[in-house]
Amino acid sequence: MKVTHVVDESITVTAQDVDLFTYVYRPDTPVLESPKPYVHPIRTLAGDEVSLFRPHDHVWHKGIAWSLPHVGKHNFWGGPTYVHGSFYVQQDNNGSAVHRELTELSTHEDLAYVAHRLDWSAQSGAPVIDEQRALTAVLVDETVWALVFETTMTNVSGGTLHIGSPTTKGRENAGYGGLFWRGPRSFTGGTVQAPTGTGSGDDLRGVRAEWFAFRGRHDATSRCSTIVMVDDAANPQHPPQWFVRSAEFACLCPAPFFSEELALPDRDTVRFRYAVVIADGDRGDDGTADLAEIGRSLLRPIAAQWQEVSP
Repeated sequence: MKVTHVVDESITVTAQDVDLFTYVYRPDTPVLESPKPYVHPIRTLAGDEVSLFRPHDHVWHKGIAWSLPHVGKHNFWGGPTYVHGSFYVQQDNNGSAVHRELTELSTHEDLAYVAHRLDWSAQSGAPVIDEQRALTAVLVDETVWALVFETTMTNVSGGTLHIGSPTTKGRENAGYGGLFWRGPRSFTGGTVQAPTGTGSGDDLRGVRAEWFAFRGRHDATSRCSTIVMVDDAANPQHPPQWFVRSAEFACLCPAPFFSEELALPDRDTVRFRYAVVIADGDRGDDGTADLAEIGRSLLRPIAAQWQEVSP
């Protein structure tokens, strides 16, 4: 693993001469898109890109990002806010998750570790959430690598925050919000897989599961790739309902607030952890389930283990 740091902008992790991903921790994003860090581009070890940046249909979709549409009255997703009876309405509530301090940047053999602190602020600038975030990249073998995402969020708004989704506000089966991945255009119509089997179109949206996968094919190379997202058993609402799409575009999102709000009192803290496994090829149903097992095995206190081996 090699790390390239563009100070006050981004961190790129490279392995086997492939830039696996770039974490843009201080983006140049318009306020209406709710500025926040994102991971893009994301590539397999074969070099195929498995993320999409700022698509014309939803310009606030950026690779993989921790995006929450309803945090009290605030929108940390981007774009308009769902208002029952009025559909989506553009409001002055697009908050920002702003990088404040890089607390660690390290590599060790087949690991790369990034940790930083962020302040979530309302569009007015008022404080909403203090976050501690860590990303760990793990080289599994010559065809598989994984990204472990960890976040600790503390309410500093002065009152209870009810974290939800458009579904908790009244829109049926639109419970997006959380760790959201937007896939390449060529993945549209690809295979979505849960532990119970595969689905077509968007028919698995809202299913509760420990993990979900997306198997798609790339333009230009005609190669296939697989993305598996695994929810940690300690996460609130585990196993979550999932916001998944294939028919119109490719996306995966373990959505802990899909159909039930989480009340976070002032000064209380909530934690989430996920593993994202990125693999070359389409390994079929059984092979994809094996990738999910890899993700599950990585969902242990990686940050604590890292401290033991970090010089």
